[in-house]
Amino acid sequence: MKQYLEIVKQILKNGKDKKDRTGTGTIAVAGVKFEHDMAEGFPLITTKKVPLRLVSSELEFFIKGISDKKWLQERNNHIWDEWCSPDVVAYAHDKETKKKMMKERELGPVYGWQWRNFGAEYISYDKEKKGKGVDQLKNVIDTLRKNPENRRLIVSAWNPVDIPRMALPPCHYCFQLIVINNRLNLLWNQRSVDVALGLPFNIASYGLLLHLIAKETGLREGKLIGFLGDTHIYINHIEGMKRQITRNPYKLSKIRTSDFSSIFEWNYTDTKIIDYKHHPHIKFEIAV
Repeated sequence: MKQYLEIVKQILKNGKDKKDRTGTGTIAVAGVKFEHDMAEGFPLITTKKVPLRLVSSELEFFIKGISDKKWLQERNNHIWDEWCSPDVVAYAHDKETKKKMMKERELGPVYGWQWRNFGAEYISYDKEKKGKGVDQLKNVIDTLRKNPENRRLIVSAWNPVDIPRMALPPCHYCFQLIVINNRLNLLWNQRSVDVALGLPFNIASYGLLLHLIAKETGLREGKLIGFLGDTHIYINHIEGMKRQITRNPYKLSKIRTSDFSSIFEWNYTDTKIIDYKHHPHIKFEIAV
């Protein structure tokens, strides 16, 4: 996908050295826009392999409002393994702390919990919340059916009250839905963007969310737009990124999703990728 490669090229050319929380080091730029028309195909990048199974199972995890990383592990998805809530293990870089973080299953009130329970009091992954909270995701879908012209279709994961308890403060912290000419557009905001590992997942995840909401509401799929803040490449990812930009993108694939009565009953196995042709895997170490 050319839009993604242009972002990589921009950072390799203009990125400035910047220290970061993980101690790895990055080159970064401030403020980048990603834009893709879903009519051109599903935005799963082709210059390396991105497993849709991991993207879609994490999205189901968000949609269901789950905060137990064991749910993901039981589905052979290990992208949250290294993190846990500071409630159980205080964040640190040393090996002993990292081992403890790996063993814990509590992630705290992360993304999906905020989508489905904003304002309620989080207790733990295995206990009921206190208070009602706001089911933001259900509200925007209900509003789309009744009033698709509405300009308040926003879901936020950024809750300053709960951030200290989250395994990781939301990187992609907010999304908005806009309907124009019966086409559903999704715009997401992201404060911190790991271009090598995170961004391909973010693009595919919000593309899939757009697809699912459009399917449920009977709208056509429109544009996927990302407003990216601190957009960076980790120092130990630079060589892999240089290799990736030499590859010519293949034609984008398509996805097919089985019929469902509600997005809240959708299972990640209901969505299949069609004709996904990609270049070989590039290994990037994750910065924790």
